[in-house]
Amino acid sequence: MAELRRIHVLGQNRLLASLPRNEYRRLHPHLERVSLPLRDILYEANGPIPHVFFPLNGVVSLVIVMEGGFSLEVGTIGNEGMVGTPVFLGSDSSPTRAISQVPGEALRMETKVFEEEMKRGGPLYGLVQRYTQAMINQISQSTVCNHRHSVEKRMCRWLLMSHDRVGIDEFLLTQEFLAQMLGVRRPTVTAVAGILQKAGLISYHRGRLTVLDRKGLEGASCECYEVVAKELDRLLG
Repeated sequence: MAELRRIHVLGQNRLLASLPRNEYRRLHPHLERVSLPLRDILYEANGPIPHVFFPLNGVVSLVIVMEGGFSLEVGTIGNEGMVGTPVFLGSDSSPTRAISQVPGEALRMETKVFEEEMKRGGPLYGLVQRYTQAMINQISQSTVCNHRHSVEKRMCRWLLMSHDRVGIDEFLLTQEFLAQMLGVRRPTVTAVAGILQKAGLISYHRGRLTVLDRKGLEGASCECYEVVAKELDRLLG
């Protein structure tokens, strides 16, 4: 398997793994391991957020759904973070939908338990605080990236981020999701995937993508991938 970047530790969530051991043991009874199948909705736009999730692998997408059904991804979350930052910021809902786009597993905690933990102001509070800043940085960088960089470079960036999070070279990824992530139509996804496949960077067949050349993908990506990864490392250590 190709060498993975900083944020993937197989079977671990980076935030929880950074807790002191006694603190993690104290929280463990409140953490339930759950599967996140493809297209599983963790919370709906403008609806309640009953749980927060700490992904162990896979990718959760934050999506804005417009009138007429058009949807666009505004952020992604993997094992480096937490799904449910609106709760941390004091809100009981979000304008985004949180949906599992690459299947995986997560540890989930009831929102009311999480809120009590945040009131304690312990180690988890500090980690979530810094992660929330990293998430804001990611969304900001993605906004610039979507306006300045080509579809090909943006797809490479997203594939690198996904590769970091799932921890394996082969994973499920639908063309529908890729189109949603890039804000383009499916024929464009097909064309760009074909370019990357011809270059020997990936293999993509029937919704199953394989990273063949990690360093080649890094070379073909825009600088936004490196910017986001370095900032995450700076904030989380």
